[in-house]
Amino acid sequence: MAIELYRDNTHACLMFTDLMEEDGQAVQCNQFLIVDNGTGAIIDPGGNLAFNELFMGMTRHFPPKNLSYVIASHADPDIIASLDRWMTSTKASLVISRVWERFAPHFTKVGKTENRVIGVPDSGGRLPLGNSELLLLPAHFMHSEGNFHFYDPVSRILFTGDLAVSMTTGAEARKPVVNIQAHIPRMEAFHRRYMVSNKILRLWTKMARQLDVQMLVPQHGAPILGKKAVEDFYCWIENLECGIDIFNEQNYQVPSAYIDPVTRQMRAPSSTATATA
Repeated sequence: MAIELYRDNTHACLMFTDLMEEDGQAVQCNQFLIVDNGTGAIIDPGGNLAFNELFMGMTRHFPPKNLSYVIASHADPDIIASLDRWMTSTKASLVISRVWERFAPHFTKVGKTENRVIGVPDSGGRLPLGNSELLLLPAHFMHSEGNFHFYDPVSRILFTGDLAVSMTTGAEARKPVVNIQAHIPRMEAFHRRYMVSNKILRLWTKMARQLDVQMLVPQHGAPILGKKAVEDFYCWIENLECGIDIFNEQNYQVPSAYIDPVTRQMRAPSSTATATA
């Protein structure tokens, strides 16, 4: 079931949070549909687990034949593993970083992406959508080498991909967050591992503060709603040590533990000796 993040007479932003079974085998993901004056774009459509439900859910709100873009923040499987099916079922173009332009076709059959990929330079750009546009904002190394966030100036929503992610269920992702301090425990571990460095977070925050943002909407978890909550998130993230800030030589050692392929558990080195004796 779609959640309306924004709607007026000519413009709508919809979010889908629970299109796949939550059995613990795959991470919860959000997918987005933006429509302006009869022209539509899907943002981060997800993998094959979500395709059928997303396609049918979108059809209730917007005809797939009018879909102009499949927009990908980066090239992870949970972002565009379903690309082959979107290239088959619509006439949309794929919009993705030039870094991933020649990798994305590996998700499809031969020829499906020919003349249908819009490669975005590192500096980003403004993408026409109906009578409006989307700002494709540089978000490199957050966490992907070639990565973009998407700002919709009509709704004042900033779609942030893997930034502002929280670990929640699909049902929990439907409820916007307004208290950042209470929400940090659901965000912190993810950001410390998946963001590359504090330097990148500070550069991104300086850029983001130039925009009029009413809501931050990540690809996993709940949106962050309201000017205060958005600013509180900026203050938190620009001071966060992460990635290479917290890795050291202890993280780069020749491994000695044994991986048991039956139990899928790690065994200490002494157990390896016993097992092979």
